Amino acid sequence: MTALIIEATIKSIILIVLLLTGFAYMTWIERKMVARFQVRYGPNRVGPFGLLQPVADGIKLLFKEEVAPAQADKTLFTLAPVITVVPALILLAVVPIGGQVTLFGRSISFAITDINVGILYVLAVTSISVYGIVLAGWASNSKYPLLGGLRSSAQMISYELAMGLAILGVLLLAGSMSMHEIVRRQMEGGVWYVFLQPVAAVVFILTGLAEVNRAPFDMPEAEQELTAGYHTEYSGMKFALFFMAEYVKMIGVSGLAVTLFFGGWLPPFPNLLRGLWEAIGGFTWLSPLWFTAKVLVLLVVMVWLRATLPRFRYDRLMAFGWKVLLPLALLNVIVTAGVLALLG
Repeated sequence: MTALIIEATIKSIILIVLLLTGFAYMTWIERKMVARFQVRYGPNRVGPFGLLQPVADGIKLLFKEEVAPAQADKTLFTLAPVITVVPALILLAVVPIGGQVTLFGRSISFAITDINVGILYVLAVTSISVYGIVLAGWASNSKYPLLGGLRSSAQMISYELAMGLAILGVLLLAGSMSMHEIVRRQMEGGVWYVFLQPVAAVVFILTGLAEVNRAPFDMPEAEQELTAGYHTEYSGMKFALFFMAEYVKMIGVSGLAVTLFFGGWLPPFPNLLRGLWEAIGGFTWLSPLWFTAKVLVLLVVMVWLRATLPRFRYDRLMAFGWKVLLPLALLNVIVTAGVLALLG
């Protein structure tokens, strides 16, 4: 039991360090990509190719003065960023980022834990972070942050329903709520679920963008009418925590999409090229690299969408969630269940 606790603790520390590093350099990647789209250079002064720009930004935010409104609820104003960022950091606890390896005579999995209701854990954790956003808007005692917080809660409800139904299509195929089992079923079937559930995959990615408030679904922080939304009154490290939560959740949502629809840590053509992958450790030591590469591709797509699409108007954003994505996801579940009943 002690060995398991130590192993889980080490894995947790490594995962958090990787997520924080990923957050820092995802900001660099986004700034570089958007700069190229707009025929600019992007960060290129601090370090080679601007690679130390995230470090410089972190130091700046660390020493920046923090100001709070005089009438703000100081306790909730301070707790809100923490409530937002913690769920983002623990989201991938049940997601396998690799296969199993043998180290020091022990079989070690590239995952913190495997629970048979992993999907329910993911949905519960993603729902918690919105409390931090709503509390940030309310505790600021300012109308613009409050409106931004209310928008975020309404947006989360409308889009999380469609996200849950999109995941339900995968659960019907896999017959399990365990994230590990979903990856294993894709390996046994020899096909990624994105090819069996293309509608669910599209719905999940779109709702995932809305969950993390990324363009074109970033209405809770729309500059035109809400200044900066729920974090208008935040500065310094408190603002940095909101900033961190957004990018870490981007990584988390991409990791979920990869696990559910793109084979997780499996290498390409796992059955066709099984001999090759086994010979070079494609199912063991190299498996985290496959997972990371797939996540990076989805993160690049998120940045690409931000640089390409304009922001939704709020009423159209809500209508798209309730009138398009929700019926589409529900229809997909009905068709999937019908086909499985006929085949079963």
